[in-house]
Amino acid sequence: MGSSGIGEAKGLSLNVLVQRWPIRGTFTISRGSKSEAVVVVAEISDGPHTGRGECVPYARYGESVAGVVASIESMRDPLEDGLDRNHLAVLLPPGAARNALDCALWDLEAKRSKLPVHALAGLPALQAVPTAFTISLGTPETMAAQAKAAAEYKLLKLKLGGSGDLERLTAVRAAAPHARLIIDANEAWNPAETEALLAAVAEARVELVEQPLPVENDAVLSAITRHVPVCADESAHDSLSLDRLEDRYDAVNIKLDKSGGLSEALAMFEQARARDLKIMVGSMVATSLAMAPALLIAQKADWVDLDGPLLLASDRDPGLTYEDGLIFPPSPALWG
Repeated sequence: MGSSGIGEAKGLSLNVLVQRWPIRGTFTISRGSKSEAVVVVAEISDGPHTGRGECVPYARYGESVAGVVASIESMRDPLEDGLDRNHLAVLLPPGAARNALDCALWDLEAKRSKLPVHALAGLPALQAVPTAFTISLGTPETMAAQAKAAAEYKLLKLKLGGSGDLERLTAVRAAAPHARLIIDANEAWNPAETEALLAAVAEARVELVEQPLPVENDAVLSAITRHVPVCADESAHDSLSLDRLEDRYDAVNIKLDKSGGLSEALAMFEQARARDLKIMVGSMVATSLAMAPALLIAQKADWVDLDGPLLLASDRDPGLTYEDGLIFPPSPALWG
């Protein structure tokens, strides 16, 4: 889909930035809490034009800020020789570093060609789409208060953590009786209790359960009744990982930081649809620069979870516009 990039351009220069964006309050999932989003930005320039891409190194996948920066820096010489996106996918594995570079190359091509990325990818013009709003893991009372305060968002995503999850869900459902709900356990559920928990959350009208079990326990999902569609997140990174989801999952969460950028995410979307998997598009907690490329995937996704900038104390300027539960396409000044 679309062109391979800017292989004809020589002498591309690279700049790498590490930035820290404070989170509004604290963001908590089953694996812990954090108070800031640490992002790595790749800037690729041909002189007159500069393309940008943002990624979030994630320790769960063995990534560190220093390691991701080193991986991006390792592409400095190939970029000087005119690296394009196809060759990038050969040189770097899926992950955060490739994501930043891939998205920066898309952005650079858009700026050089004066065509929006959707046109370069052979897709229709982007439209505003509804996004979920994430309710951080906490006590039932705290999560209920957060859900009530997020009334403009028709779709809420609850971060759960194992023990006490039904109490959390009950409290949120009482506080937001008309909201659509999806939940993300981040691998925290006990395999022996999963079938009963899925039945219980179905009664609370939950639409989707994201990654209830640790990756190594995925096989359990093929042996139980899934009362609610189950979505792979930590179990699905790129197109090659889709074969392992058969009979275990009903949906897949496509994140550019996992897939290694927009290029692979577009391919993963098509292959997931061919397998009759539903699509969720998500992201790490990051700025609008990280969300903007994912909006191409979000156009036809079943669930969109691109609320990262809303969880920050401040965002880039210009950033994405969020209004009445919708996320609007980026301006060219931001990306694409």
